[in-house]
Amino acid sequence: MRQFKVLVDKFPGGYVAYPLGLKGAVVGEGDTYEEALADAKPAIQFHLETFKNDLPADKNRS
Repeated sequence: MRQFKVLVDKFPGGYVAYPLGLKGAVVGEGDTYEEALADAKPAIQFHLETFKNDLPADKNRS
């Protein structure tokens, strides 16, 4: 299972989560930090399944 660092920013209307290291618009949003982070998880999974050939190499894998 791959892991990604996720940056969560606070805006006046809530929170937005951006996974680092993925090309394209993959975000999660929510009224709280936890909601934004939880919303990003299925977005990351969808991105991995859809664009698996465009992903950077996993540096932790041999």
